[in-house]
Amino acid sequence: MRPLNRRAAAAVLLSAALTLTACSSGGDTTEAEPKPPASSSAPEPTLDPTTAPPAAKPTGPVISDDALKPATGSFTKQEKKYLSGRVPEKTDPAAVLQTGQEACQRVARTAKHDKDAAVAALVAGEIPNAEEAIPYLCPEQKPILAAAENGFGDGTLKNPTPGTYRAPSPTPSCVWQAKGRGGKSLAAGPDLGFKAGDKVTAKIPAGTVEFVSTGCYAWIPA
Repeated sequence: MRPLNRRAAAAVLLSAALTLTACSSGGDTTEAEPKPPASSSAPEPTLDPTTAPPAAKPTGPVISDDALKPATGSFTKQEKKYLSGRVPEKTDPAAVLQTGQEACQRVARTAKHDKDAAVAALVAGEIPNAEEAIPYLCPEQKPILAAAENGFGDGTLKNPTPGTYRAPSPTPSCVWQAKGRGGKSLAAGPDLGFKAGDKVTAKIPAGTVEFVSTGCYAWIPA
């Protein structure tokens, strides 16, 4: 019997990994492994849970733009734009603003050490409020946000855009597979010999109808 080549071996490893995932999660192969947090060299500031607002815009009544005033001082024009429609009634607007400022701080600290890691963290949703905060509170981070808009996370992606992608922060168990119609394997990886600390590259060929990965955290354009 001929030995499996590297790509075939990777496909076998992926099939085994997905089977194990299905056994542990009731058959749902789109569930990704726990994602590592965005790197940071400084402790994150925290909010009092009784005053911290939800990450998403509230669905109930909100404070009108005319009433958006801090207890002392004033908000800048850009801060007011960020707060517009985002502050629930009976909530301190300054507390809502703080969540956006914290998101900007996390993106900036991560990008300072590793821009790819910052992009991957946004793709994976590891920094709440970042997508909303960046345009108004830290526009200098717009390139990071723009790069993240073309990325995608672990799991199953239908009809992906063909091209080359990389996983900046994969786990040692990272495996991926591009499937065509009828579940035919078009490509798989990583190649044998992958070890912790390596970055993984995936080439998604034309005709891919489903891209499946697990343990790779997030993918960004190469």
